[in-house]
Amino acid sequence: MAVYVDEPVWQGRGRRWCHLVADSPEELAEFAARLGLRRAWLQVKPDRPWKDHYDLPSWARDEAVRLGAVELSMREMGAHLARRRAAHREELGEAAGTRKP
Repeated sequence: MAVYVDEPVWQGRGRRWCHLVADSPEELAEFAARLGLRRAWLQVKPDRPWKDHYDLPSWARDEAVRLGAVELSMREMGAHLARRRAAHREELGEAAGTRKP
């Protein structure tokens, strides 16, 4: 299990921002608490749980890296999310009994 940050490439409210994601919701919640992030700031997509994330300003990204977050490029983050989406869909197929042996 791990926590990841991508590159702070988008601008808003006078800051550069990036994303904080994790391999599990529990790990994301625990790490966000260590960073002092409010649970209300979590951006949740109920139909796309692989996209749950926090937006981080660049200063908070630096602290996340210091605490052990893995740095990813935008391309690497996209590939990571694609793998999580595939794993989620596979789990749903197994749970519904539609996966073939």
